Amino acid sequence: MPLSLSSSKLWFTGLSGSGKSTIATALERELLLNHGKTSYVLDGDNIRHGLNKDLGFGPTDREENIRRIGEVCNLFTDAGIIVLAAFVSPYKEDRNKVRSLLESGDRKDFIEIHVQASVSTCEERDPKGLYKRARSGEIPNFTGISAPFEEPENPEVCLKSGEKSVEDCVTQLIECLKDRGYLSAE
Repeated sequence: MPLSLSSSKLWFTGLSGSGKSTIATALERELLLNHGKTSYVLDGDNIRHGLNKDLGFGPTDREENIRRIGEVCNLFTDAGIIVLAAFVSPYKEDRNKVRSLLESGDRKDFIEIHVQASVSTCEERDPKGLYKRARSGEIPNFTGISAPFEEPENPEVCLKSGEKSVEDCVTQLIECLKDRGYLSAE
């Protein structure tokens, strides 16, 4: 039995460099400092270097990566922690599977967030130099360049991170959480 019914799972999906982790980290800070809510950011950096270091980036490994992350999300929310999962998660089918896993039984606390920025915007940002390496062929199966990204059809939230500031995106998410009853409307 979950300790807290007010915890939720926010699933940030979008291209590398779209701002998923940046926005999730800013939201994590906002939730703690201004709303007294405990949350945790899961992203490629903290999952791929530990729990999923045995996985590559082909379709089968990406599917298993997302499945494992979904299971971890359930453990966090069972402990009453709001999970901010920031992953490219390029395939609709995988996102639908994780939604089904995370919304099983009475759980209906999954919020899909499309962090939307164009490939050119993401390439301009390219904080890790991944697009340059993908364009040179050094990184195969790179989403947005040599592998597809299937945009969500009906995300609960769409953040136009190529046009809006991080602060504006966080404000939009806080309003969403208030509207859904996860935060009090003060």
